[in-house]
Amino acid sequence: MIRVGILGAAGYTGGELIRVLTGHKSSKIVFANSESNAGNAVTDVHGGLQGDTDLKFTDAMPFDAVDVVFFCFGHGKSEAFLREHSVPQGVKIIDLAQDFRLAAPGNDFVYGLPEIHRRQIAGATRVANPGCFATCIQLALLPAARMGLLTSDVAVNAITGSTGAGQKPGATTHFSWRVDNLSIYKAFTHQHVPEIRQSLAEAQGHLSAAIDFIPYRGNFARGIFATAVVRTEAAIEDIVEGYKAFYADEPFTHYSDKPIDLKQVVNTNKCLVHCDKHGDKLLVTACIDNLLKGAVGQAVQNMNIMFGLEESSGLRLKASAF
Repeated sequence: MIRVGILGAAGYTGGELIRVLTGHKSSKIVFANSESNAGNAVTDVHGGLQGDTDLKFTDAMPFDAVDVVFFCFGHGKSEAFLREHSVPQGVKIIDLAQDFRLAAPGNDFVYGLPEIHRRQIAGATRVANPGCFATCIQLALLPAARMGLLTSDVAVNAITGSTGAGQKPGATTHFSWRVDNLSIYKAFTHQHVPEIRQSLAEAQGHLSAAIDFIPYRGNFARGIFATAVVRTEAAIEDIVEGYKAFYADEPFTHYSDKPIDLKQVVNTNKCLVHCDKHGDKLLVTACIDNLLKGAVGQAVQNMNIMFGLEESSGLRLKASAF
């Protein structure tokens, strides 16, 4: 039984992690840390868990009682936390923030995208979980990179649900602003671009092309739908064959021969990918649930790999038919 600790358990990712782990037969949540909610029932914050858990938030962090701890902090807080606190060497860490995703001297975190780093994750004690946009866009483009197709600038557009902005209310997350609305933010400068480039360069061997990424705020709660345009003379038949081969053995990332839509992946740990060709332009479409394959689901997938479990343990979640 894997003993789990959760830091930052009151946010969207913390609640979703508790939801997933309550159905994970090989794990047990030992503590769910939230200083501002200490002593309160988890269901007081995460009402959807009513009847599923009697867990209470705590301000304690008994690291000696767990095998793995999930950092569900906001960006920048994980690095600060590790400067101020000592996590025992035998306790594995899975960080959902962006603090350790980029390779750098002294960074001993493995970048946790299973589709390209499964072997490294299996031997890791610290894993940096990829970002939600980064996961979707990388899975759209990694097979193309492996085939050496990213030789000119790539245009990427992706739209995300409101949960991607976190639980704390803001001017662009209020229902009255978000509903029936659409907007662009952080065009060309989104914080996930460097980790996307890092993985694509690794897959292709080099990457001089720009990734021109335009993110959109969507008027729905969860999910990411991304399109990428790659200029190439390669035949669509060869491209599709390459995509299918790249994902042939993946438990959650699947190539679809038919056009895809967001409802196929919401509330699941799946990523679906589809390719079309228009002249010399390859259109790649990909979609994920931003809280699952884009965050918590992938984090649990990484936990399973790190502890030698079946990769899909606790993650065979089904999409709604409607």
